[in-house]
Amino acid sequence: MAQQTSPKGIAFLESHEGVVLKAYRCPAGRWTIGTGLTAASGVITPKAGMTITRGQASEFLAKALRRNYEPAVATALPGAKQHEFDGAVSFHFNTGAIGRASWVKAWTKRDWPKVRSGLLAWVKGGGKVLPGLQRRRAEEADVIQYNSWPADLKIASEPKKPTIAHAGIVISISADELEGVRDGFRTLGYDPGPLAGAVRLVAVTDFQRDHDLTVDGLIGRATLSTLQRELDARSKAKTGTGGVAASGVVVGGNEAVNPATSNLPVGNDVVTWAGIAIGVLALIFLTWLAWTYRDVIAARIGGRFPHLAAWLRSF
Repeated sequence: MAQQTSPKGIAFLESHEGVVLKAYRCPAGRWTIGTGLTAASGVITPKAGMTITRGQASEFLAKALRRNYEPAVATALPGAKQHEFDGAVSFHFNTGAIGRASWVKAWTKRDWPKVRSGLLAWVKGGGKVLPGLQRRRAEEADVIQYNSWPADLKIASEPKKPTIAHAGIVISISADELEGVRDGFRTLGYDPGPLAGAVRLVAVTDFQRDHDLTVDGLIGRATLSTLQRELDARSKAKTGTGGVAASGVVVGGNEAVNPATSNLPVGNDVVTWAGIAIGVLALIFLTWLAWTYRDVIAARIGGRFPHLAAWLRSF
């Protein structure tokens, strides 16, 4: 029988990926459901408004592992012990790179320092080192080498439930990462409260309600992904607007130097047309941005234009 991920390995995977029962958009904008499954998984095609049960989430994950991940890990790590296999499955599920990762060759030689350093090389997202990935790779290295598992592994099945005042947490997250989450909510106008290491329940439920998420007061993958999309949209909008502003300043400066009543040199026509071209490109960029983050726009207009918001979220 082909080697499969153990229940402990599944719990580890779910603690990092989260288990979401209503479809949401990942930071890249792809519809996602269950344990981070998109249409690319080949086992489900998430769509707006889709919901599944907890049992179905487990079934879809098992199918995805058998179809897309476990065979590749078994080939790359022949004869792996169960804990080695589990850690490698987590790595492959997250990166899809078991076939080209240098640490795999080091594993065959039992060169543990190179296994760890090789794993820790896979910590970037969007060109940046992400603390969450650093922690995940370090935990995978501990699982693979020592059969040592995170103390909070039970988080997948026993989440920190919301209290009267504060939101609960349903994925593995460090104190530093949680502080970043607090900053994100604050940036978007959802007051996380004064208590470090916690987020006010009302901030999370208001955010979830505004973004058509399950309103349960739990900080999980859907809430965090949607929070990231909001922050990304705001950042890119500022960049786009900044580009337009900068172009306007450049064009305006030339006009100030060369008054309209003077005989302008041919070069000024080039500057003027360049400004127009930049303006057109900026408009195209902002249109693309609005379409890419239409779910974010839906959240902002949902109170006044619920039907338009629902339409924007429908595809």
